[in-house]
Amino acid sequence: MTRGTKAAAAGSTLVVLALLAGSMAAPEPAPLTPGRSGPPMVPVASLVSFDSCAEALAELRAAAIESIGPYGFDGGSMRLGDRAALGGESVARAFAFAEGGATPPGAGPEYSTTNNHEAGADEPDLVKTDGRRIVTVTGGVLRVVDPATRRITGKITLAGDEQSLGWGMQRLLLLGDRALVLAEDMPDAAIDWARTSRPPGTTRLVLVDLAGPPRVLGTYRIQGGTVDARLTGETARVVVRSTPQLWFPLDPGGSDRERIEGNRATVNEAGVEAWLPEYEWTTGKERHTGRVGCDRLSRPERMTGTSMLTVLSFDLSADQLGDGDPVSVAADASTVYGTATSLYLAGQRPGRAVKPNRWRPTMDDQVTEIFQFDIGAPGRPRYLAAGLVPGWLINQYALSEWAGHLRVATTSGDVWGDGRTSESTVRVLRREGGSLVPTGMVGGLGRGERIYSVRYLGPVAYVVTFRQTDPLYSLDLTDPAAPRVTGELKITGYSGYLHPLPEGRLLGVGQEADRQGRVKGVQASLFDVRDPARPIRLDQWHLPGAWSSAEYDPHAFLYRPDTGLVALPVDTGIRLLRVTGDTISEIGEVNHPGRHDNGRQRWEPSWPILRSLVIGDVLWTVSDAGLLASDPATARRLGWVATT
Repeated sequence: MTRGTKAAAAGSTLVVLALLAGSMAAPEPAPLTPGRSGPPMVPVASLVSFDSCAEALAELRAAAIESIGPYGFDGGSMRLGDRAALGGESVARAFAFAEGGATPPGAGPEYSTTNNHEAGADEPDLVKTDGRRIVTVTGGVLRVVDPATRRITGKITLAGDEQSLGWGMQRLLLLGDRALVLAEDMPDAAIDWARTSRPPGTTRLVLVDLAGPPRVLGTYRIQGGTVDARLTGETARVVVRSTPQLWFPLDPGGSDRERIEGNRATVNEAGVEAWLPEYEWTTGKERHTGRVGCDRLSRPERMTGTSMLTVLSFDLSADQLGDGDPVSVAADASTVYGTATSLYLAGQRPGRAVKPNRWRPTMDDQVTEIFQFDIGAPGRPRYLAAGLVPGWLINQYALSEWAGHLRVATTSGDVWGDGRTSESTVRVLRREGGSLVPTGMVGGLGRGERIYSVRYLGPVAYVVTFRQTDPLYSLDLTDPAAPRVTGELKITGYSGYLHPLPEGRLLGVGQEADRQGRVKGVQASLFDVRDPARPIRLDQWHLPGAWSSAEYDPHAFLYRPDTGLVALPVDTGIRLLRVTGDTISEIGEVNHPGRHDNGRQRWEPSWPILRSLVIGDVLWTVSDAGLLASDPATARRLGWVATT
């Protein structure tokens, strides 16, 4: 990954959203290779714009009324592929070493960068570094640490007077001397939300100047929670999901039918502003307000009227955030995938009314909508195409753009019951007009199982499915019309994250398991995938009873290719491993001080380590208590920077 450079500002500074007419005939999908199993293809899709606010209001009301139940909007549509919906795993995040070139001579020490999915599309995290400073944000406080002197050189509290960011999620993007902090306001339950007019889940952005002592240049607030963000060149795109500002009675009384009628009346009385997110931005003492316009709104063929996606664009080289130049889609998404030129939003298409007493989704419920935007130029993204695929995504790594095509890996079927109806499929889509149309697929992967991890490396892909044993599939995607499985390796356990290593190696992080599929503790597996027909496990490291947040969040994984160092979060600490040739060896363990550590005796468990990064020959680990400098070759403690 190239560091410290600015992308060329190609094209105009403002790209107008070009929504294609819904009456445009969609091209027929290309024929599939005979004999390729998997759920059938679904019709192509596209977005359409509204001609007026009156039309938008009428259609949003009609869609919302169809989604109404006796207690508000029906809650029967779990967003499949959302980790929280699948069991509430850890939300820890971390930093990783980029596999890009070395730092130019005279530019300072080499340093790690975020373990991003794609080059040229930086992802937000709670720690960033440019080699000369470490920037962290936690508890509503941004801190700057000098790695040379191991001292805090800057600090600023970002929370407002009436709101607290202490319990909300906070991440940041770094561009030169500018940091963009992404947070969600989490007001105390005692706050009168009607008085503050800011309901829980409001996204808050803060632009901070780091050229001297940290100072706030501007802020931005918008209704809704942050889905994700990407930084390409000097432009940050932030995706926000909001719900209609409709207030249904908390204790409506009466029969279900009467409650439904009352809730429908609430919808029918609402204006279009209930759906269009309101925002506020400041610079210095200036304060500006606005609302997403009807001319910035579009919709897919099927919508529920219960959620809205808004893409905001900010120039981080400017001295203010501005209005974000928003564009919105009346849809839902839980996954953001970005490259240097494209931004994809993906989520479950709204299903039809859920039958009473049925909580397991049917095949009809399991359809993923994908919306593609062009972000190759600064300014507002330009809508390109939409598509539908059966099944649900595990995370953004299930998507990959390569050679003009989009590859998508999904699981379909019942994975909550006996699992016998489930299987996974990899599809290849291409853009034709305003639609992402299917060109080929290979299905039947892991029958009775679900996807746990995916990794695309150019024309090949690796897919891990699991229920009792772990098939690692290797796929050849060279021919978009005829993707095929080339090899399969069955072992116990599974890999929740796959990371490419030099010389045709692949490292998997997940859980070991017995033959019945019962997990037995964290494991790291080293695979040789040079022969696509015969993937081999060369070595395995296993710690019984332990777990790793890297399994659920790739930002928690750090790898340094020049030394083979792997910093793997395990429980509350970090295990340092080294991968050399065909083996995995353990270097040691790094832990942070306990909550009442006097330097000689630990009285309580250590603070959980959330991040790892490398600057020069020093490993830095970050927790809510501070930053610890260690020797990555021995795990020896070098210094401690307290933040509490």
